[in-house]
Amino acid sequence: MNSKQVRTAFLEFFRSKQHEVVPSAPMVVKNDPTLMFTNAGMNQFKDIFLNISAPKYSRVANSQKCLRVSGKHNDLEEVGHDTYHHTMFEMLGNWSFGNYFKKEAINWAWEFLVEELKLPKERLYATVFEGNAEEGIDPDSEALALWKQYLPENRIIWGNKKDNFWEMGDSGPCGPCSELHIDLRSDELRALIPGETLVNTSDPLVIEVWNLVFIQFNRKANGALEPLPAKHVDTGMGFERLCMAVQGKQSNYDTDVFQPIIQKIASLSGKVYGSDAKADIAMRVIADHLRAISFAIADGQLPSNVKAGYVIRRILRRAVRYGFTFLGFTEPSLYKLVQTLVDQMGDAYPDLKKQQQLVEKVIAEEESSFLRTLDTGIRLLDQHIEVARKDGKLEISGSSAFELYDTFGFPLDLTELILREKGMSVDRDGFNKAMEVQKERSRAAAVTETDDWVEVKPLTTVEFVGYDNIESEVNICRYRTVKAKNKTLYQLVFDRTPFYAESGGQVGDSGYIEADGERIVIIDTQKENNLIVHITETLPKNPSVSFHAAINTHQRQLTANNHSATHLLHEALRETLGTHVEQKGSLVNPENIRFDFAHFQKLSEEDIAKIEAIVNRKIRENHALVERRNTPIAEAQKLGAMALFGEKYGDSVRVIQFGTSVELCGGTHVSASGKIGFFKITSEGAISAGVRRIEAITADRAEQFINESLNEIKEAKTLLNNNGPIAHGIQKMLEENKRLTKELEGLMKEKLSIIKEALKAKAKVLNGVTLIAETFDLSPDSIKDLAYQLKGEIVNLAFVAGSIAGGKPSLTIMLSDSVMKEKGLNASTIVREAAKEIQGGGGGQPFFASAGGKNIDGIQAAIAKATSLITQ
Repeated sequence: MNSKQVRTAFLEFFRSKQHEVVPSAPMVVKNDPTLMFTNAGMNQFKDIFLNISAPKYSRVANSQKCLRVSGKHNDLEEVGHDTYHHTMFEMLGNWSFGNYFKKEAINWAWEFLVEELKLPKERLYATVFEGNAEEGIDPDSEALALWKQYLPENRIIWGNKKDNFWEMGDSGPCGPCSELHIDLRSDELRALIPGETLVNTSDPLVIEVWNLVFIQFNRKANGALEPLPAKHVDTGMGFERLCMAVQGKQSNYDTDVFQPIIQKIASLSGKVYGSDAKADIAMRVIADHLRAISFAIADGQLPSNVKAGYVIRRILRRAVRYGFTFLGFTEPSLYKLVQTLVDQMGDAYPDLKKQQQLVEKVIAEEESSFLRTLDTGIRLLDQHIEVARKDGKLEISGSSAFELYDTFGFPLDLTELILREKGMSVDRDGFNKAMEVQKERSRAAAVTETDDWVEVKPLTTVEFVGYDNIESEVNICRYRTVKAKNKTLYQLVFDRTPFYAESGGQVGDSGYIEADGERIVIIDTQKENNLIVHITETLPKNPSVSFHAAINTHQRQLTANNHSATHLLHEALRETLGTHVEQKGSLVNPENIRFDFAHFQKLSEEDIAKIEAIVNRKIRENHALVERRNTPIAEAQKLGAMALFGEKYGDSVRVIQFGTSVELCGGTHVSASGKIGFFKITSEGAISAGVRRIEAITADRAEQFINESLNEIKEAKTLLNNNGPIAHGIQKMLEENKRLTKELEGLMKEKLSIIKEALKAKAKVLNGVTLIAETFDLSPDSIKDLAYQLKGEIVNLAFVAGSIAGGKPSLTIMLSDSVMKEKGLNASTIVREAAKEIQGGGGGQPFFASAGGKNIDGIQAAIAKATSLITQ
């Protein structure tokens, strides 16, 4: 079976077991502060396990794209070096939400692997949880008895808490798990060493295939376990490993999941896969990383220097570096592999195919940028090598290597590779120490402690009433304390709320709740696993009473102005630039709009003016808001509603329409477009390959901007003493400035000529050197000009000039070629030594050098020091 058939077989099998097959969630996680990327199939069902929302279906199955490159699940360094670790991978999973439990999960796992896929049962092993006496958890005898139906007892292995007790995190739902492992070794090796001795020992051919998790406990923040009201099943099976087993391979990279990409890499590099170990590792790294990068970009995460964007940039640069070092890719090459990936996986994941052009553009641009960085890094490393060798060392410092890594993105292993070729090494201990210092700073900045939720009243669902109400009576159902660095905050969850939680680019509402004369300020509203969380700096004295909640209406109105304007802007961009324009992200707050969109060239001034005109016309047309809530997604698509990039939508959606602008949106909006008032673009530019950003303002801010601009024009006219068009006044001023500059240059030439002749008359000959040493009230450019003129007219010249400009002293030295050769002098060396007198430093060329400093009083001493060094 090929990989596509394996994926289809899994989904159809569980469809036959009455499971609803759901699409993969985006790989980039939103509305969950604990997670940047989807790292397991269960992530999209987290709120169900947390008892925040009710399941739509009691049985679900899917194939989920996952990414593991940071935090607890970090497989990055193993990728490409072994046969089965990956950054991006697919997880096949089936779930039961309070429906079936261990019996069905185990029976169906066996049925699918052995009867459907025909995997040899004599190669299968199962693990079960041995229990934990300290926590009062008994051994999982139920799972043991179920496996005995299929396996002899010697192939059922007891596992400890590390291997066979699954936890979502430090707190939350958890439970024992039972894993299925497969032995892919040859019959000869299996006869020599029993497979049961190699389970969970990191043997590359005795590997875990499927993990069946039985969620039945909740881990509290204090570490205690409590039984959950309902028991769930959460299973995860590595798709790539399963394909390896089904196809009889001994490496995931030898399956048809990876081979098309690897063979394309081989073709581009002119190398044969399997002929060179280092080149093979590089091909595997690139094949793996290409998938991670491409799916992340297709899901809305562009490479950047912060958070999730930094992770994607790091993966991409790791792939570029392997190609550069081992495959000779000195020009962008990874982007040429995207088409092969789309051919391989585009049918299963349509967003990849839809975003192919953007993915290719972004990767190509990032490759070009990092290849330039590699070139810079190599030059800097050469300088460190030169300094070390001058000091008689064969090792560069760890701090130098860390600077290359941290500032220039130059990987340590590449530094070590280059050094080895030159017979040198790096101080790894020093590098690790610098790395640990940085990590400690990051940890100190990010540390937060979150207490358990305190239940005040039962919570089934949170009703958001903020579309229709700006005030409401609410009850606190749960709260918890969050301790961040030097600050304690509180998170409150209400049974109903008028506060909009940050999502879809729109910031969260602020406001207050009030009861019994006590007012608690809500400073922000966030969404966490579908909970609307209200953040305060004060905890109510009595959380159990009813509160009156009110949002900050002025801030809400300004935000709504800006959010509705983004819809009109999106439509205007598509009308002006073409229908390829697609929103890639936004930020909407009370102050301004930030709108990112797909487009591959700079907007002209005419484009910007046209876009502004279209938006403002639609504002003046005062289109009434048409809102359709709980609209079936198919009906919304028929209406032509635009979907936001990287967002996941359910079966029912909210549709927002202003005239011909129709979009899916969960944000807050004005009741009619006329309330926006006025729209003004303040900036436009590129933020990455193929993605541009417009910043704009509306309403009060736009009015303020226009008034300030008009006032500046009035002031400029007054200063120019001009009543006509301001451009004419500026042109007249520029022409006058040009005339005066020419006059000044002429006067300065005359002045320098007079000074030069006076200096030549005062020159002294000491030890065969014609010395001129003076202080000047001239600009650095004039001194330089004077120095070069003197050099051309005086044989054996040594010119030392001191000056003070802008309250700071400077020193300039010019030596003729004969002085340098006959006396062995170097202007750069002399100026550095003399500059110590002015508490400064500098350098330059052997014949001309300059230095700046801080100590004005030391300028004469600096001139004297330079003179002494020249004439000794």
